[in-house]
Amino acid sequence: MPEARLSFAEHYHERTKYAPETLARKSQGLDWNTQPSPYKDYKIGTRYDLKPYLTEEIQSDRDGLLASRWRRLSRLLFCSYGLTARVPTVTGEDFYLRAAPSAGGLYPAEVYLISAGTPLLSAGIYNYQVRTHSLIHFWLDSNVWGDLQKACFGHPTLQNTSMAIAITAVFQRSAWRYQDRAYRRIFLDTGHLLGNIELASSIEDYQSYLIGGFDDEAVNELLFLDKQVEGAIAIVPIVDLQDEERTGRGQESREPLPRSLNMPKGLMTALPSPVVSSYPQIPDGELLPYLHQATQIAEMPKQRAILEPVSPIEPQSDRGNKPDLDKYNFPFCSKVSTATESIHWGDDLEMLENTILQRRSTREYSGTKLELAELKAILDFTYQPQHYTDQGFDGSPDYFDLSLIETFVAVTGVEDLEEGCYYYAPKSQELRQIRFKNFREELHYLCLGQELGRDAGAVIFHTADLQKAVTKYGDRVYRYLHMDAGHLGQRLNLAAIGLGVGVSGIAGFFDDLVNEVLGIPNDEAVLYITTLGRPR
Repeated sequence: MPEARLSFAEHYHERTKYAPETLARKSQGLDWNTQPSPYKDYKIGTRYDLKPYLTEEIQSDRDGLLASRWRRLSRLLFCSYGLTARVPTVTGEDFYLRAAPSAGGLYPAEVYLISAGTPLLSAGIYNYQVRTHSLIHFWLDSNVWGDLQKACFGHPTLQNTSMAIAITAVFQRSAWRYQDRAYRRIFLDTGHLLGNIELASSIEDYQSYLIGGFDDEAVNELLFLDKQVEGAIAIVPIVDLQDEERTGRGQESREPLPRSLNMPKGLMTALPSPVVSSYPQIPDGELLPYLHQATQIAEMPKQRAILEPVSPIEPQSDRGNKPDLDKYNFPFCSKVSTATESIHWGDDLEMLENTILQRRSTREYSGTKLELAELKAILDFTYQPQHYTDQGFDGSPDYFDLSLIETFVAVTGVEDLEEGCYYYAPKSQELRQIRFKNFREELHYLCLGQELGRDAGAVIFHTADLQKAVTKYGDRVYRYLHMDAGHLGQRLNLAAIGLGVGVSGIAGFFDDLVNEVLGIPNDEAVLYITTLGRPR
């Protein structure tokens, strides 16, 4: 019988939890002969090679501006999802890593460009061919932009730009290995990609926005997707801040630019779907497609027709006398300020670009302690984007709704920081100790016996009250929560790598044991784990 009190998103979350007594049953051997290709091919279409613009100098003749635009677009896509390393394998076939991390190196996301018609790209739809770093124009349509606007319920950012990135998921690429739980990993992976797009946009003088609420069926049809295989999961309008007609600035300006047309961030970013609370008994192996269908939107939700912008992290200076909205502010909590000097990412954000392209997940930690200053700087870059506007960053990047995400830090090896579990309060910029013990053995066990959990100096957890989240956004919130957790995870990744700290994300863990170690209620869903340590 169905569990009527649970939405299907909650039901899915409970069904896909890992537990010591069931992990072996949920595991299955991998048939390498059936692994899906991580690349999508098109037999027809006009191909635009973007590789020359990664290395060639910008021309100084009358075509220089056009060449500059191609270079910026090429770099945006390459820093977002391009191939960044080649790894030989025992089979003799090379395996390629990408700029955005992916669980198991499976890369379920596909990236498309939708153009209303620009000096570079004719109106239509383009697929980013990762393997060759090129765009293939597979559909020419002068009405495509109007169709996109309609599918996104007239989202205001689409009225003021002419280019958008559409991100889809090819579900079987991840489900081949991770089965039903793959849905979690797909959206965490997409969050990594969204983090790269946001930061690469800052590097190349674009402004990225985020749309998670759209008519799924309409966008899938727009992109000519086989909905049994692939589905749209995010739309990212891209505003060119070097467009002289829009900003009045020359292409050489690297000063912080005002937000184009003062479009508010967070407006209509996340829309609710219905709550599916009546459903049949779904067998293992079919939970993923059922959840994806349950999280779809078919029309603009009437109760959310007028939406207020979502402020992800309200700067301390703007809070005035408002009460502290951060949780876990117990009188007995010892509190450690995380206020710190911001990471400097170099002239023209060159250090950030190099960090994105050189990022690798750490495989082993030495167990040597981290510095408290390092942990503070990593948290600052991740949760305090307003501190980086003077370097050219977007001070208020789009998330779906960060107010739903909570952050905890288990400390086992950080100089000048007592061992134990802490709640991170982003508004107050402080760590609040809520448990007093070294949890190294427990962390090793709950991370499925991975030594990364044992040898890390700090382990960061993202959680959410799933019932509260479903009440606000319906079952679709399951997408939003995991993409936001992945987005935060990518900023943690890049800050750590930039400081020479090892970092690795973990999406496979014993769910309920995390709640036990952190001392948080069982209905707080664990979304993602990021380990930080000294690389071996």
